[in-house]
Amino acid sequence: MAAASQFFPFPGRATPLLLQHFTNVGRVPYAPPQGQDLLKKLAFRRFALTATKAQFISTMSVGEDNVSSVKRRLAQLFETSLRETVPGEPDVVPIVDSCSDKSGGKFGDYQCNNAMTLWSKIKGKQTGYKGPPAVGKAIMTNLPPSEMIESCSVAGPGFVNVVLSKNWIAQILLRMLIDGIDTWAPLLPVKTAVVDFSSPNIAKEMHVGHLRSTIIGDTLARMLEFSHVKVLRRNHVGDWGTQFGMLIEFLFEKFPNPEEVNEAAIGDLQAFYKASKLRFDSDPEFKQRAQQAVVRLQGGEERYRKAWKKICEISRTEFHRVYERLGVTLEEKGESFYNPYIPGVLDELDNKGLIKDSEGARVIFVDGVNIPLIVVKSDGGYNYASTDLAALWYRLNEEKAEWIIYVTDVGQQQHFDMFFKAAKRAGWLPADDSLYPKATHVGFGLVLGEDGKRFRTRNTEVVRLVDLLDEAKTRSKTAVLERDAAKDWPEEEVEKTAEAVGYGAVKYADLKNNRLSNYTFNFDQMLNDKGNTAVYLLYAHARICSIIRKSGKDIEELKKNGKIVLDHEGERALGLHLVQFSEVVEEACTNLLPSTLCDYLYNLSDIFTKKFYSNCQVIGSPEETSRLLLCEATAIVMRKCFYLLGIEPVYKI
Repeated sequence: MAAASQFFPFPGRATPLLLQHFTNVGRVPYAPPQGQDLLKKLAFRRFALTATKAQFISTMSVGEDNVSSVKRRLAQLFETSLRETVPGEPDVVPIVDSCSDKSGGKFGDYQCNNAMTLWSKIKGKQTGYKGPPAVGKAIMTNLPPSEMIESCSVAGPGFVNVVLSKNWIAQILLRMLIDGIDTWAPLLPVKTAVVDFSSPNIAKEMHVGHLRSTIIGDTLARMLEFSHVKVLRRNHVGDWGTQFGMLIEFLFEKFPNPEEVNEAAIGDLQAFYKASKLRFDSDPEFKQRAQQAVVRLQGGEERYRKAWKKICEISRTEFHRVYERLGVTLEEKGESFYNPYIPGVLDELDNKGLIKDSEGARVIFVDGVNIPLIVVKSDGGYNYASTDLAALWYRLNEEKAEWIIYVTDVGQQQHFDMFFKAAKRAGWLPADDSLYPKATHVGFGLVLGEDGKRFRTRNTEVVRLVDLLDEAKTRSKTAVLERDAAKDWPEEEVEKTAEAVGYGAVKYADLKNNRLSNYTFNFDQMLNDKGNTAVYLLYAHARICSIIRKSGKDIEELKKNGKIVLDHEGERALGLHLVQFSEVVEEACTNLLPSTLCDYLYNLSDIFTKKFYSNCQVIGSPEETSRLLLCEATAIVMRKCFYLLGIEPVYKI
């Protein structure tokens, strides 16, 4: 479809010329994305690969080419066994999970937990089994031989415990070192995804409230991109609406010649917005002119359009400062972009019988909610719902997205719930949330101050995000300069390290928490070099790099000619955790929980330090080559974790 700008010189109400291009509204196929043959067959199968405390169910597919995931490889083996064990139950899917030793007893690395549920299905049938333990034993016996399995055992009510071969783990690690960690990327049944995040309002400063959306959205985009998904990073900025009449009229008042207006002339855009709002609320004549300005803007008058563009440009400059510090990239498609599509989309929904008149407004009724979704206000204007519906239509039909992810605070949950239900009624989305295309709201909690209230400055203003990040860097730089090793560093290296640690500390403090929870913003805790902080993890990575440097060995040569041996308990524990990286990334993508990756990263650092490095001498030991390769594998996985979290690694401390 041609861009709306080809039909309209300026965003406004659509004319009949555009409506002919809406003939495919709502005709989004439910077929899975194209891909490998096996993936196409299995993309919509529901494999219960449980991995979190909440026992989330993964809807991701099992594919033979997804060799990086240990859990998926085992699921394939157990699927074969289950078909042999209960041939009369073809729809049984393997329930495979990694084991935990928190209870004090550890029988294996992974566990298949199908026996009990399977027994409840076959009990009373002539199968020959006398209970879950017998079913579990049969599942174990029918497992096909595999080089990845060292041994199996059955425990309790039929749990099949699997111990992985240490030689196989070593081979997988060495292959990753040679072929690169991108070969460990999970394979997802999604070809294209939209991640809608950050989305500040034009003419308002980005504040700490935008921090979580920007950081969480960027990490979700990075994880999906790593998993070979084409990600459209969308910044749905608030660049359209009645407030622009107020801003434009105030701009004309202050600057009769808008061509002369620049960022320096306006100064603090937030103060400019507040001053215009105060004038709007207190001066009836100004309010009337502002309302007329909206009409002229929407009508496409050149003078008003130029003023609107100027205000947007100044805002974008401020946004860029924040994104540059955070290392975040986005493509802006704001409310104004979708505005021309709204009439055609609403006409399509109206023709389907979804839109009803209610108290002067036009609404869509959805199940389970006692208020309707307003799509046209009583004054004839559009709102968030009408814009969101147009944006969803565009993303499904024009951008061919199979997964649209919205990253906003939990306070908008009801809006998205109603909006998604309306899209399902329209036939744009399947009723079954496990099928694609689908839309998901990624909610997050508040950022709190140490007083437990919403994070603000002492004068009750919301904290500007750019100031917050600058303070993090300043504090980090002070801490870096206190280290003896850094006193001889060039200024450029000090600055680079201070940015990596400071910005990384802010990001990690957010991401390590379950996104649904509120979290307390505390610089002292963020910049602590002990505990579960970015500073601790960055320094741990730097220490590993230091070990490799001090060995004097050519690590690339060791990769080609060396061998990894996992004879010591600490070596094996580290190796096992490393090869679980792929399934952790997949779980984090499936459940849209960056904290899953943070937990993995912190545990990796902990295992390296406490189980491996404290018990296994590296330099000068008979196992030096193998252990240096384990150090390198750990550093590579840590760096990939840092990258996915949007954190720059540190190589020296």
